[in-house]
Amino acid sequence: MTDTNIGNGFVPSGQLQLGIFFQGVNSGTVWKSPESGSQTDFESFRRIAQTAERGLFAAFFLGEGLRLREHLGRPHALDVVGRPDAQTMLAALASVTTRIGLVATQNTTYNDPADLAHRLSSLDLLSGGRAAWNVVTTDNAWTGANFRRGGYLDHADRYVHAEAFVNTAKRIWDSWEAGAIAETPAAPAWAAPGSARPVHHEGKHYTVDYVPRLPRSAQYRPVLFQAGDSPEGRDFAARQADVIFSAHPKLDDALDFRRNIVERTVKAGRGANDVKIMPASEFILAATPQEALEKKRWVRSLQIGPEQAIAYLEQFWGRELQGFDPDGPLPDIDPVVEETSETRGSGFHGAKAKQLADQWRAEAKDKGLSIRQFVSARTSRGDSSFTGSYTEVADRLAEYARTGAVDGFNISPWLIPTGLDDIVNHLVPALQERGVYPTEYAGNTLRENLGLATPARQADSRQDTAARNTVGDTAVGLEV
Repeated sequence: MTDTNIGNGFVPSGQLQLGIFFQGVNSGTVWKSPESGSQTDFESFRRIAQTAERGLFAAFFLGEGLRLREHLGRPHALDVVGRPDAQTMLAALASVTTRIGLVATQNTTYNDPADLAHRLSSLDLLSGGRAAWNVVTTDNAWTGANFRRGGYLDHADRYVHAEAFVNTAKRIWDSWEAGAIAETPAAPAWAAPGSARPVHHEGKHYTVDYVPRLPRSAQYRPVLFQAGDSPEGRDFAARQADVIFSAHPKLDDALDFRRNIVERTVKAGRGANDVKIMPASEFILAATPQEALEKKRWVRSLQIGPEQAIAYLEQFWGRELQGFDPDGPLPDIDPVVEETSETRGSGFHGAKAKQLADQWRAEAKDKGLSIRQFVSARTSRGDSSFTGSYTEVADRLAEYARTGAVDGFNISPWLIPTGLDDIVNHLVPALQERGVYPTEYAGNTLRENLGLATPARQADSRQDTAARNTVGDTAVGLEV
């Protein structure tokens, strides 16, 4: 029996939230189907964002790609390539939505804190307090080649740099006092004198001497998402994040992850319930379990066709495999290198290709799998997929709510722009019937709708010694 006790004062809310993760660049989105829409036209984004809002989704989440995906050193031609600039698209979506949160994935390595904080503040104000920042880091020179900085950031420093960056952004958002802006034409000045305080930061990678230009939004400042799963990433999230975009959707694994995050969050001096957890998930649903399984087989056949199956193996073999039959056995030739490179897919960087090839050939032979069958099984998203009837999946999700394993799910739709329709039309009502999903938005801001408290203003330099020691940068803080 699963141990559902989490401890450290954590109290399950008994509720779930849903978000949509619009990936853009990925191999999971079906584009070889008459129902498939554009990955770049605004109409696709509008359609799916408004569907999500109709289903009371908490957030619309955009991924980020700083360099075109490559395959064997060439642009990868088989997968979806989209993702217009996140903040540009979210600002447009703010005008056609009213409640759903707008989450922009933005990189700390290839942005500057004052500029990014200002742009996120702008989105937060324009949307009425619905903006969020998914904080990501990059350290490889392959991505850095697109930027003047190159790949200057050591892997070990990525969270040190990110934490200094986030702390600086928070100081910028904290710098305007509440009620600083005049509420009546009779006021002597538009902004109270001294209401915008300068922010200084001197660190290894940048220096900031900045007077913030925008007042607080309706939700005080943007909500922070974070997705790092290494020990350093989890500690960073425990100190800084409001929401973790996790990779742990299976119930037992999700409970273990929750316990670990609660322990780290409490150790960081925060409350046991202060950090929400929303794992990435794929939903394939139908009226009956059998129909859902048939639908899943159809989806997988479109996600992994013959060309995709061969290309998947080429990432590990490091060579052309077009001469091999996708419905035949795995290649009997060996990979050309022991370790993969960035151009063979960042998810496989550092993998021992020869060792994996031997292991996979033995496994495929033992199970009688062809190349296409083997790749389909490997990429089936079994760890993150919920497949079944609407009532069946609703019952499963109710158990997540009861135990507090997660606070919700970030859904990666396999079809754009209609991929949320069955979830909103059928799954959401089933969850509402079970009392585990909201029947209306809690408020107007993302922070309200996620059940997050208004943050306290970050301490100034005289009280911030512990934070400086943590991030390894000189964090001068706010002048007073």
